[in-house]
Amino acid sequence: MSYPPQEPDQPPSPYEPPPYEPGQSGPPPGYEQYEQPGQYGPPQSYGQPGQPGQYGQPGQYPGQPPPARGTNILAVLSLVFAFVFPPAGIVFGHVAKQQLRRTGEEGDQLATWGLILGYLFTVIGLLACCGWSALAFWGGYYN
Repeated sequence: MSYPPQEPDQPPSPYEPPPYEPGQSGPPPGYEQYEQPGQYGPPQSYGQPGQPGQYGQPGQYPGQPPPARGTNILAVLSLVFAFVFPPAGIVFGHVAKQQLRRTGEEGDQLATWGLILGYLFTVIGLLACCGWSALAFWGGYYN
C-alpha cells in the first residue's frame, strides 16, 4: 500500500496508520500505546469468583446471567395433574406456591397455571356431573 507524499513541514495525519515496512519486526510505530499488558479483562472492582462483587451476587460479573436455580417439582406436577386429576393439581399448586415463596426456586408460572387449569377443569367436571344427574332424574329415567 502506498501513501500519498506528505510535505516535510506538516505532521502526519491522525486518521492514517503510520507507515510500516514489510521486513520490520514488532508492531508498527505508534501502535505500542494500544498493546499494554493487563489492559483488557474485567476491572478488579467487580470481585473475583467466590468473593462479594459490586453487582449483588457473589463473584458475578456484569452481563452474566444469575446462577441457575432448579424448577420446583410440585409446580410441574401441579400443571400435569391439572389435566389428569384436577383436584390433585390444585393441592400441588398451593403447596408449590408456599415452597416457592420460601425457597426462591423457579416455577411460579407453572404453579399458577396448574392452579388456574385445576380449578377450571374441576368446575367443568362438577357441572358435567351435576348436569348429567339432573338430566337423568328429570329426563324420565325413573318412569
